[in-house]
Amino acid sequence: MAEEDSKPIVADSSAEAEAPAVEAPAEPMTKIEALKKVLTKAREFDGLKKGLHEVAKALDSGKARLCCLAADVDVPHYTRLVQALCTEQNVPLIMVDEGMELGTWCGLCKLDAEGVPRKTVRCSSAAITDWGLETAALDVLRQHLKGVSK
Repeated sequence: MAEEDSKPIVADSSAEAEAPAVEAPAEPMTKIEALKKVLTKAREFDGLKKGLHEVAKALDSGKARLCCLAADVDVPHYTRLVQALCTEQNVPLIMVDEGMELGTWCGLCKLDAEGVPRKTVRCSSAAITDWGLETAALDVLRQHLKGVSK
């Protein structure tokens, strides 16, 4: 009986030894990766506004919680308008390198059979009005925004 009792204990301890290796955290999520996931989650919960008109309305009404602006916007008036509205409403602003990237993250594209984005439409700005679910990506993004605001 002593041998039978020791065998399950050994099996349990080996399972416990393997568990930390499986649960080991991967490399930390970057700001851009977190932003992609948060935009996707907000889109799923109908909390994402895309384009200058929708973003300006969300910022002006005070519903926006986060705003993204493409750095390659051709018209400087658009950039100044969004920046001014974000400053007025105390909404964090994240600059994205390209409007095509922002369009892909906002779902303004078709996906082929392999899941690769095709026919992407450029997006100048996007605003989040509803975060959706509390996720690890949202926590990473909030920590980044706290670090920037200090």
